[in-house]
Amino acid sequence: MDISQVFGYFGALLIGLVLGLIGGGGSILTVPILVYLMSVNPITATAYSLFVVGVSSVFGTIQNIKKGLVDFKTALVFAIPAFIAVYLARKLIVPAIPETIFTVGDFILTKDIGIMVFFAIIMLLASISMIKERKVTPKSSPTNVKFNYPVIIIEGLAVGVLTGIVGAGGGFLIIPALVLLAKLPMKKAVGTSLLIIAVKSLIGFIGDIENLEIDWSFLLVFTAISVVGIFIGSYLSNFIDGKKLKKSFGWFVLIMGIYIILKELL
Repeated sequence: MDISQVFGYFGALLIGLVLGLIGGGGSILTVPILVYLMSVNPITATAYSLFVVGVSSVFGTIQNIKKGLVDFKTALVFAIPAFIAVYLARKLIVPAIPETIFTVGDFILTKDIGIMVFFAIIMLLASISMIKERKVTPKSSPTNVKFNYPVIIIEGLAVGVLTGIVGAGGGFLIIPALVLLAKLPMKKAVGTSLLIIAVKSLIGFIGDIENLEIDWSFLLVFTAISVVGIFIGSYLSNFIDGKKLKKSFGWFVLIMGIYIILKELL
């Protein structure tokens, strides 16, 4: 095992720590860690990321259910279009992307570079969401929510396709949607989003099993380390203010996103 792999497994622990401390965002680190530290192909890395994110989110969801922070009806309405989209994205869209997307002079945009640049753009959007103070609290929380089904279906499909292509959870898109469209309080939106992320990520991964050769021994070890990180992070969250950490982590993700774009394009 070389030094980069040691850092890679430490990165797996960091993914869980971040998820446990701030309730999201850690999944955005999974693909860069797998690609740059563990030397995993970007397409395979997005698949592995779905599994890591899905399993990690299951453990987070269990903790939130115990605290009464999961709205199952809302999760069901959001999850159905999302998991259909993510499954189809992994099964049909990702394999259909050509190995060479386009060439301009000496520059060749390959499938691997395209995926990483697109992922970096998602990182930049996620970082802005974490850095900015979220002011999407609904004015009221009615007991009988009237869902705007067309908007929810479009949101679910969009998040599903995004998750399918880049292998990230998409919580930075789901949480504001749950607050604004389903009128959920912020804590319940975070808890409910983890359930949605768990379901759609694992179903998306199923779409990969037939298309990719999965190194199960590596994937299960990496995921197990991440889950250990979640429990450590959840414990530390009793002593550390997650909101302050979130903004700092947002700046870190912003720098990482810029670095990936420069590395891949230059």
